[in-house]
Amino acid sequence: MADTTAEIPVGGEPQQPQPQQPPQQEPYGAPGGDDENNNNNNMNNIDNTTGSGQYRVELQLENLEAEANRIREEYDLCAHDPYRASPESKYERYDVTVDHEHGDRATEIKILSFKRPHMRALHCAWISFFFAFMIWFAPAPLLKEIQDTLGLSKKEVWTSAITNDCTAIFLRMVMGPVCDAYGARIPMAAVLLLGAIPTSMVGLVNSATGLAVIRLFIGIAGSSFVMSQFWPSRMFSREIAGTANGLVGGWGNLGGAFTQLFMGTILFPTFRDYYDDSEKAWRVICVIPAAIAFTWGCIMPFLSDDAPMGNYRDMKKNGAMDRVFMTTSLRSGATLNTWILYIQYACSFGVELVMNNAAVLYYTSEFGLSTEDAAALGFIYGSMNIFARVLGGLFSDRLNLNVGMRGRLWLQLILLVCEGTTIIVFAFANTLSGAVVTMCIFSIFTQAAEGAIYGVVPYVSKLYTGSVAGLVGSGGNAG
Repeated sequence: MADTTAEIPVGGEPQQPQPQQPPQQEPYGAPGGDDENNNNNNMNNIDNTTGSGQYRVELQLENLEAEANRIREEYDLCAHDPYRASPESKYERYDVTVDHEHGDRATEIKILSFKRPHMRALHCAWISFFFAFMIWFAPAPLLKEIQDTLGLSKKEVWTSAITNDCTAIFLRMVMGPVCDAYGARIPMAAVLLLGAIPTSMVGLVNSATGLAVIRLFIGIAGSSFVMSQFWPSRMFSREIAGTANGLVGGWGNLGGAFTQLFMGTILFPTFRDYYDDSEKAWRVICVIPAAIAFTWGCIMPFLSDDAPMGNYRDMKKNGAMDRVFMTTSLRSGATLNTWILYIQYACSFGVELVMNNAAVLYYTSEFGLSTEDAAALGFIYGSMNIFARVLGGLFSDRLNLNVGMRGRLWLQLILLVCEGTTIIVFAFANTLSGAVVTMCIFSIFTQAAEGAIYGVVPYVSKLYTGSVAGLVGSGGNAG
């Protein structure tokens, strides 16, 4: 049996058992507690996060500094190699020498080269403008036949010519800011596609109203001039912009002369003899230039670039260019100098448009020529564009190098005075030979003046050249 007697210490009372005290809790935040450990852990986490954030920032700064050094080195290489592309460009090298301080614009023209981006853009610009001019004036050599078929008065025929220009006046003002914001390539293609549709429908016209309306929509093609002048200005430096713009404008305007020959002297008599019907011939043949322009409008955007460094969309993404607002472009381009050039262009290109519309009617009514013969003489007038407009731009550039901007302005004045004088002489020509000779002379002065004027346009506004080109170009239609 177990002994339950309490143990008694020697010499004393038996010791009573002490009650067990509950463990005391340390106050909140006391040293050594769990909360202290949590706080310490949180502080360590914050320190770690701050440290890692600082590390990431330092790493990003190091990467940015390395990228800046790389770009600086590449620009140093560009300074010693005029054919090398800037770091922001999609290309590595160019076929022409460029100005790296002005967006890789070319400082020379290699007319026989078709390499991207500079020379390819120049050739695409004049070819596109050529086809646009071809559909713009496709009905012009046929106006005499249309007038006889529909029984139209002279006033009704000229009304259709006015509506043809009204659309171009408005759209040229619009297309300038569009080019500043989006480049010339896509707007040019859109104009070709849209202008080709009403051109193909000329054969459906049965009244004076129908002719005026269809030519109103065909006038869309006239706005292509803005893109044809903005594109070279974007690709070539201002020192040679007069030559580049003159070449594109002149060779593109040649489309108006070619249309006289192609529609009036080649297609019309061919289809008239085939159908043995003049009416059926003029109703069919406008489909041909429309099909050509439409096809080129589908192909052209894939062949060229908006700018030396690539297309605007990609350049905006990689920071090579800033976003341009169309309203800002229009306001900034509408300066006093722009309106002066507007009036001057009205006095030159306005005359050319009148001749493109009226040459066949003039020679058939005044000298009794057939449609095909009158169209051939109309071709002679427009064919001066092969060299005259280029010469105007070239002389403007040369004078700018020798005597500065004043040389460009004096050239414009002289050419406009000579143009006006020869037009007066042309008005009093009583013989066919005299009319043709004076027509050729004033054609040269007219087109040279156009080239000289657009040698000045890039200097009016460096940032908003498209808006200036559009406003000045609309003056030609207004004239």
